[in-house]
Amino acid sequence: MKKRKGKVGTSWRLDETYIKVKGIWCYLYRAVDKLGNTVDFLLSRKR
Repeated sequence: MKKRKGKVGTSWRLDETYIKVKGIWCYLYRAVDKLGNTVDFLLSRKR
């Protein structure tokens, strides 16, 4: 089986945004490396 995620560099940041999913507003948190690749994410109804 192939690896899903590549290596993460030493520099990354966390983005937070508010989006609508199937009519429900949710918070989307993304960890993004310095190349702009998404490392991980979390979708939550509560902040």
